[in-house]
Amino acid sequence: MTPDVSKFKTPGQFIRHLLEERGWTQKVLAVVLNMTEPSLNMIIAGKRDLSAELAIMLGEVFGVAAEKFMELQKSYELYQARGVVQADPHLARRASLFGALPVGEMIKRRWIDADDVKQVARVESEIARFFGVQTPSEIPVLPHAAKKTDVDGPVAPAQMAWLFRVKHLAREMVVDRYSSESCREAIKALSGLLSAPEEARHVPRILSEAGIRFVLVESLPKAKIDGACLWLGETAPVIGMSLRFDRIDNFWFVLRHELEHVLRQHGRIEPIIDTDIEAAGQDVPEEERQANEAASAFCVPKKELDSFIARKQPVFAERDILGFAARLRLHPGLVAGQLRYRLKRWDLFAKHLVKIRYAVSPGAVVDGWGDVAPVGH
Repeated sequence: MTPDVSKFKTPGQFIRHLLEERGWTQKVLAVVLNMTEPSLNMIIAGKRDLSAELAIMLGEVFGVAAEKFMELQKSYELYQARGVVQADPHLARRASLFGALPVGEMIKRRWIDADDVKQVARVESEIARFFGVQTPSEIPVLPHAAKKTDVDGPVAPAQMAWLFRVKHLAREMVVDRYSSESCREAIKALSGLLSAPEEARHVPRILSEAGIRFVLVESLPKAKIDGACLWLGETAPVIGMSLRFDRIDNFWFVLRHELEHVLRQHGRIEPIIDTDIEAAGQDVPEEERQANEAASAFCVPKKELDSFIARKQPVFAERDILGFAARLRLHPGLVAGQLRYRLKRWDLFAKHLVKIRYAVSPGAVVDGWGDVAPVGH
């Protein structure tokens, strides 16, 4: 029968129990083990640790698995350690902070002023400064409306850091006065830029003249944010974009999506989390449905796209896509993007999804991709 070791606190107590069962003395066991009696007495008294080698020998003598002796030894060591090690009330906080936030990347991109993650005190102080709080445990949830993959989950620390970087940059900007009318006028002006990726160079200027701060911040690892709408005040909207997918269709969809949030004043009080464009389903919050519909119609008018699909499916010839795009004065990538989304065929039309960051970046406030935007502390 396997002995129950749970009622023993130390290996010595267990050994003493086994000796009593056999009617042995410690002297007899010392002889059997070929060791001195004082040495054995020290182990039984808990004044010396039980080695793995001795555990194996004891296992052979008593017919007990050596692991039973070692389990008791490890448990006793932990018991002793708890009496010596003082509880660190900041341990859990540091685990959360350094385990969740991409501290190394934030240092590398000069978001926080530290030389190495090992400078714990310095890093904690800088992170508190970055988030505008006294201690890292006070980091707030910034009100925002952002397109991210996890529609129902809370904002992850990496996403929160990205949002705050957007906010820091936006505070440095000077733009014209905002109104809902200026936002509508901006959307109208932007709709005339959809024929070529180079036309995106006008986006920063148009939004600035509308009173909307526009910031490009490269995404942090695992942040998975495409864009965000947040407010610095009642009449100070901010649109941040990561260009995580450097494609013409994604850029215009995300931008128009966030502009709809601005127009409807979403994200001013409570965070609104948006699903990733290619992962969005039908069961989304009303705010997201509204923004998605506006973005889709902006890229390709719904009635036009419905008619095109009805006439051409199941085969969409290259000449048909090019002709359809030319008639609507759209870049073929916008048609391709909407077709891929409607058909859920992400393998189609990839050659039309041209890059756009090179066009929009020169006139925008940019942080990332090798550049660090200057932000005063």
